[in-house]
Amino acid sequence: MSEQNYVYFFSQKETDGSAEMKDILGGKGANLAEMSLIGLPVPPGFTITAGVCEYYYKHGQTYPAELETQVTDALKKLEQIRERRLGNPQKPLLVSVRSGAAVSMPGMMDTVLNLGLNDETVIGLAEETNNPRFAWDAYRRFIQMFGDVVLGIPHEEFEHALEATKRNFGKKKNIENIESLRQEQLNKLVPDTILGVNELQELVKSYKSLYQKYDKEFPQDVHEQLWMSIGAVFGSWNNPRAITYRRLNEIKGLIGTAVNVQTMVFGNIGEDSGTGVGFTRNPSTGENKLYGEYLMNAQGEDVVAGIRTPNPIDELASEMPDAYNELIKIKDILEKHY
Repeated sequence: MSEQNYVYFFSQKETDGSAEMKDILGGKGANLAEMSLIGLPVPPGFTITAGVCEYYYKHGQTYPAELETQVTDALKKLEQIRERRLGNPQKPLLVSVRSGAAVSMPGMMDTVLNLGLNDETVIGLAEETNNPRFAWDAYRRFIQMFGDVVLGIPHEEFEHALEATKRNFGKKKNIENIESLRQEQLNKLVPDTILGVNELQELVKSYKSLYQKYDKEFPQDVHEQLWMSIGAVFGSWNNPRAITYRRLNEIKGLIGTAVNVQTMVFGNIGEDSGTGVGFTRNPSTGENKLYGEYLMNAQGEDVVAGIRTPNPIDELASEMPDAYNELIKIKDILEKHY
């Protein structure tokens, strides 16, 4: 009996899947593969099939015997392409771990960003990029997301710790009445982007103490981080939110979610990097024009969290004309292809 393929790789050099494989790779995985095939600058990665999710629930939340080897092989391939390694203190590879079913279920399942950071790799990333603020910002984001998504530490606990750090920062900067400001006012006066390396390091310590409060431990082993995050995404397939969404939208017959492990691209390096959400057409009217919004010096979660107000994508044309023109080219390729 031939070994079943549970992991599909995608990159501009080598891609296993295609858009026709939604049932196996989920909508996200299938289209990441398709966009890689047509030469778009998709960050490389690999997709663990929805079949593994089905197996996971049928076999007491365990995995097929072949999966570990196939994930290890795909990870090695990814490390060779990127010329960096998961857990390497000098040149760490960081990845995102995302869900992706055959039918889109926005916001219902779990995502982990900046995976691969620990007490060693954060220092290596700071030195390699000569940007300690970026490295520590990515680390505090990862510790929060991992604690919330993977270990179930209440999201609000991390938000309260962030708020306390901002108030302490405001005191140092002599901002009047900082203690009495509401959260929205505080976020305007002390946005995340204004916090320096010292504040972000303080925040990392606060976040780690939250783990202890809930008798949890932040794993320094990056491979343990990866497998725990993969498990969390499969686990989120049957969370109450996702079950209710499928019932209300009459989504039936799916075998589960795929898991996409993809090289991180950073929007929080500084004011010349950013993140956003885009559509090749206006989803309300169908107008054939790039539609979306963006934030500078941010990561994807910031756009959907409502902490900062994003800008309409049209404004990117004057702020970063080269990036905007590249997006227009990609939009035209996607429109023609699909």
